[in-house]
Amino acid sequence: MRSGRYVSIKVEPPGPKAREVIEKDSKYLMQSYVRWYPLVIARGEGAIVEDVDGNRYIDFNSGLAVLNTGHLPSPVIQRIKEQLGRFLHYSLTDFYYELAPMYAEKLINALKWDGGKVFFTNSGAESIEAGIKVSRGYFKGSRPYLISFLNSFHGRTMATLTLSASKTIHKKYFHPLLPGVIHVPYPYPYRCPFGSENEDECAERVIGYIEDVVFKKVVDPSEVAAFFIEPIQGEGGYIVPPKRFMEMLRSLTYRNGVLLVADEVQSGMGRTGELLAIYNFGIKPDLAALAKGIASGIPLGALVGDGDYMSLPKGSHANTFGGNPVALSAADATLDMLLGGLMENAKKMGTYIKTRLLELMDSSRIIGDVRGLGLMIGVEIVKDKAKKVPAPDLVEWIINHCFKRGLLIIGGGESSLRLAPPLVINRDQVDEAMEILVDVIREAETLL
Repeated sequence: MRSGRYVSIKVEPPGPKAREVIEKDSKYLMQSYVRWYPLVIARGEGAIVEDVDGNRYIDFNSGLAVLNTGHLPSPVIQRIKEQLGRFLHYSLTDFYYELAPMYAEKLINALKWDGGKVFFTNSGAESIEAGIKVSRGYFKGSRPYLISFLNSFHGRTMATLTLSASKTIHKKYFHPLLPGVIHVPYPYPYRCPFGSENEDECAERVIGYIEDVVFKKVVDPSEVAAFFIEPIQGEGGYIVPPKRFMEMLRSLTYRNGVLLVADEVQSGMGRTGELLAIYNFGIKPDLAALAKGIASGIPLGALVGDGDYMSLPKGSHANTFGGNPVALSAADATLDMLLGGLMENAKKMGTYIKTRLLELMDSSRIIGDVRGLGLMIGVEIVKDKAKKVPAPDLVEWIINHCFKRGLLIIGGGESSLRLAPPLVINRDQVDEAMEILVDVIREAETLL
């Protein structure tokens, strides 16, 4: 068993109470999802999670990059309680309430999005769906094609599933999907799809492929409505593209009159130290899809975009629960916390974690790459650093042994660890978490 200032493992997880819950879960819930490990949460506070057996963990995944403000943030809880005393629901797409335009204005101003408009949704997938309809609708059907990237993940609804290209199991049995979607390579600096070791060259090769192959042999650019891109690929392994690529892609879209839609569902709302991850590249998209961290765990999403593009005719798009008043109250308080110092902490703690990991990589036999912005950090695990041989078995081993010792991390891509702590995490918590992670990685090296 392990005990530290923050971590306390009293009984090897999953303990007896956890096993009871897992058994009932298996009996009554459709098991179409895959759990990373048998964590059964009972409560959380800040960056700390406690399970039903009393074990305490440091949270390095934030409920899949949702809890940017940490567990039970007081300002958010207070705003939720205040709204619960007023009203819980009154469909925004049929009537009005003050919270919606107030928060929309606040979000647009925070994003510095002059002339921007917002459409509220309930999830990331629904925000991307809205982006698809807005993109095609703006061109009134004259540009039916959409382009997204290999290794991407945009959601599990039928349209967002079509944009995604990360795992075949996501699409197996569900065809036919949305027509008119084309996938192109993503500039993965560590594993450039064109074999380049230079990231700028990799960027140029990808853009060259789009221009010389896709736009000349597959589809005329005049028929393409939008590119959908994750500024940092999430499920793909927290892959950060070269800045040169983002600049060239934006230039390409301008030249061809194609919209650029940023999927900021996982990377947005302060996680990278900016409200939108794409801002780290000096790029402004035409549309941005938000969810996850926007309301500190209360279901909410949003599509934000230039007013000219957010111009679907009345009756063409709506929903029942988007912009729920309780969720908007949580989002308003969340934005205050992000702007009030949490984004700066993301930069500070992210730089510290990356520095520690880069130092470890120098002496590690299995860390092939460390990448990320703010508190969105990927660690690529390999069996052979020279040949970059993926090691998914080691990734699984590391994740599960971190869990048993009190650190909650997850994987991504073919062979990477994803580190995404709450933005409230402090230096002492990071140090204790890193001690666990380093020890486990060192032990994993002995398995080769």
